[in-house]
Amino acid sequence: MTNLVQKFYQSLLFLACISMILAFASVLLGIVARIAVWEIQGFDTYAGYAIAMALFLALPETLKRGDHIRVTLFLEHASARARSVLEYWSLGAGLALSVFLAYFACRLVWISYITGDISSSIDKTPLWLPQIFVALGCIGFAVAFVDALAARISRSEISPIEGETAHYD
Repeated sequence: MTNLVQKFYQSLLFLACISMILAFASVLLGIVARIAVWEIQGFDTYAGYAIAMALFLALPETLKRGDHIRVTLFLEHASARARSVLEYWSLGAGLALSVFLAYFACRLVWISYITGDISSSIDKTPLWLPQIFVALGCIGFAVAFVDALAARISRSEISPIEGETAHYD
C-alpha cells in the first residue's frame, strides 16, 4: 500500500513538473508572439491554468517531505504531551479541510462538465479540463494527510525526515 501511495505522489509531482514546463512555454510563446506581432491570444490564460495545476498537483509531495509551512513556535515550547495533542489536532484539521477541498473541487469539475462551462477569455477552453488536475491534486492532498496521520500514529513522526521539524531557507 505504501508503494502505491508513493507512486501516486510521484506521478502527481511528475504532472506538476510538466505543468510548470507548460507554463514556461506558454509565457515564452506569448512573449515571442508579441515581439513578432503575431495575433495569437490566450497564452496568458494557459499559463495561469498550468501554474494552478502545478500548485495543486505538488501539494501531496510537499506535505510528505515536510515542506509545508509549519508554525513551530508553539510546538518548540510545548511539553511533549501538549506537542503530541497539537500535532494530532493539526493533522486532523488538515485532513478535514483537505477532504472538504477535494470534495468541492471534484464537485466543481462535475458542475463545469454538465453545464458546459467555458473560459470567458478568447480561448473558450472547457473549464473542467484544467479543473480535473486541481481536483486530482486535492484528492492527493487528502490522501497525503491520511498517510501523515497514519505515520504519526505508528511512528510518532509527521515528517519522514528524522530530527527536523521544518525546513528553513
